[in-house]
Amino acid sequence: MPDDDLAALIATLEEQERELVLTRFDHDDAWSLGSRLVALARERGLPVTIDIRRGSHQLFHVALAGTTPDNDRWVERKVRTVERFGASSFLVGRRLAARGRVLDADAGLDPAEYAAHGGSFPIRVVHVGPVGTVTVSGLPQADDHALVVEALRAHLAQG
Repeated sequence: MPDDDLAALIATLEEQERELVLTRFDHDDAWSLGSRLVALARERGLPVTIDIRRGSHQLFHVALAGTTPDNDRWVERKVRTVERFGASSFLVGRRLAARGRVLDADAGLDPAEYAAHGGSFPIRVVHVGPVGTVTVSGLPQADDHALVVEALRAHLAQG
């Protein structure tokens, strides 16, 4: 990806993180957001695993047809990346790419435990900060990320 395109993508991802901030987040919100993601995935026939957490408490998890246990492993790795860096796993990966780096042992992290691939997004609450994660695994990384963003936007619009 040319440098200008990568810089523009990073700016877009950073804007999404500023925009997609919730006023609250509880068990019912996790159910609503997760159900919305399931509906979107089913409408499109997408083979994804969906995971929503508040802190370390898993509030929603589903593996749709076409997924494998490997998707659960990807979820875990992406979630760790969001928790470690405080940004979406896609943004972390694109920032590293802009510097010609990858998430590996040279960065002080085991790639078997962390994945800077799109699909996990921090759940932020106004005046609180990050409280959890919403993660999708099963599609190309930009598509995993886009599905999460679409669902968060719809969730925010619902009020």
